[in-house]
Amino acid sequence: MRAILGGFGAACCFATATLCASRAGRLIPPSSVLAWAMVVGLAVTAPVLGAVPFPDSAGAAELGWLAVSGCGNVAGLLLAYSALRVGKVGVVAPILATEGALAAVISVVAGEPLERAAAVLLAVIVVGVVLAAVAPDPAPVAAAGGLPAPLLAALAATFFGVTLFATGRVSASVPLPYVLLPPRLVGVLVLALPLLAGRRLRLTRRAVPLVLTAGLCEVCGFGSYALGARHGLAVAAVLASQFAGIAAVAAFVLFRERLTRLQVVGVSIIVLGVSALSAVRA
Repeated sequence: MRAILGGFGAACCFATATLCASRAGRLIPPSSVLAWAMVVGLAVTAPVLGAVPFPDSAGAAELGWLAVSGCGNVAGLLLAYSALRVGKVGVVAPILATEGALAAVISVVAGEPLERAAAVLLAVIVVGVVLAAVAPDPAPVAAAGGLPAPLLAALAATFFGVTLFATGRVSASVPLPYVLLPPRLVGVLVLALPLLAGRRLRLTRRAVPLVLTAGLCEVCGFGSYALGARHGLAVAAVLASQFAGIAAVAAFVLFRERLTRLQVVGVSIIVLGVSALSAVRA
């Protein structure tokens, strides 16, 4: 039951963060959305560090993986928020959910054997991403411009995959608060402070509750997944990956997003493929 609650809690938190980021990104620049979300996340995470000592056994390797995790997560979130600014949640969120599949690919490149079932599911997920990306959009987002949303989402998922791989390498030897810290610290130092110094950090009254919620949900979602995974990794992983489906349905109800049949087919393939792959890999 704890694995179910943890995984479902993570899915709800990640879906909420995605929805809030999609709306906030159309009120202020995505860089400002991410900067404020990281400030909120750091404010929540930093006080916990005093109660949990950093392990003496952790050395340069662990610090290196934490740095990779932090930088990869910030880069991925910036691309994801940019995709949500110009694309529909129903298309972007499922592509972002392929982060676990990409982490599996990175693991294979690093030397981990790949089961035949996992290889087939990876190919199925690729088909779903292609279908969702190439399908014509009858009602494109008014703010669309620059790189297309599916491409931005795919790049974001790649960085998230690197983050998951790095986190997996260090999570067993470093307490959870220190795993949560690097992205928030990098986001504040590399993004929020330079934007503030250059007077380019934006925030409007309508965006305040959105960035606050996004920042809190990013931290709570990761923590909920980590707690659920301790009692059942397979169940927690499959349920957490359903954030894409929850976000897509919520966007349909709340934002009146409409997808073409081909987009729906592509998104459905991605969601089912990611769920099956999570179960196989776990």
